[in-house]
Amino acid sequence: MDLAEAVYGLTERFPPQERYGLASQLNRAAVSVPSNLAEGYGRGGKDYERFVAMAYGSLLELETQVELAIRVHLVATENAGAILEQAASVGRHLNALRNALRRSRDRSPPVP
Repeated sequence: MDLAEAVYGLTERFPPQERYGLASQLNRAAVSVPSNLAEGYGRGGKDYERFVAMAYGSLLELETQVELAIRVHLVATENAGAILEQAASVGRHLNALRNALRRSRDRSPPVP
């Protein structure tokens, strides 16, 4: 949620012509990370692991879009740096969660 909030803060400084372009894509990807986690947690089981993987994919999409925003001069590298650091931290947490869910699944007895 903190990462999504930070992304919204970043994109609100984009020029108006980007409101429905890259800014919208960034916001959507940022919102998708916690949304997928929430939906997967609510479903539980194997679905949770799958939704964590989707959240990770959205995070990678977000990182790519931030890098693109830097390249096309919509945001300065120093302004995007905090977002990229936060995204890397979220990525480490998501990987740890994925690994824990996988280990838990591998230890569970098969369902008859």
